[in-house]
Amino acid sequence: MLRAVDLIVMTTRDRLLLLKPGFVDPAFPGQRFYCWHCALIEGVLASFPELAARIDVERIDWERPRAALVTALGLENQTLPVLLLANDGVSAAGVRVHAGQAFIDDKDDILRALSVRHGFPLPHP
Repeated sequence: MLRAVDLIVMTTRDRLLLLKPGFVDPAFPGQRFYCWHCALIEGVLASFPELAARIDVERIDWERPRAALVTALGLENQTLPVLLLANDGVSAAGVRVHAGQAFIDDKDDILRALSVRHGFPLPHP
């Protein structure tokens, strides 16, 4: 299980946080959902398992507040998917910073960062 303390510690590896599929939203009783942005990234990870092994992947619950994210990125940054960047000096597009933690929370920028930082192929235009 992911603990808030785990997110604050800077590591030498990027950490990708995705929503667990099959979640419920109280605003839509009786329905189950998946995040299509997370599912897209899950598909890329599954397609290149040897590259996916270079990053830490965590799947977290949908419910808000997402305590682990609030602790690491503030109340205003609970969007998933999110890529928490290791402090390795490799730059990527769309990087934001909160309390010293660099992160990317746009699916397209995350996909580009996976290519730049970890060697994943680029999405075809």
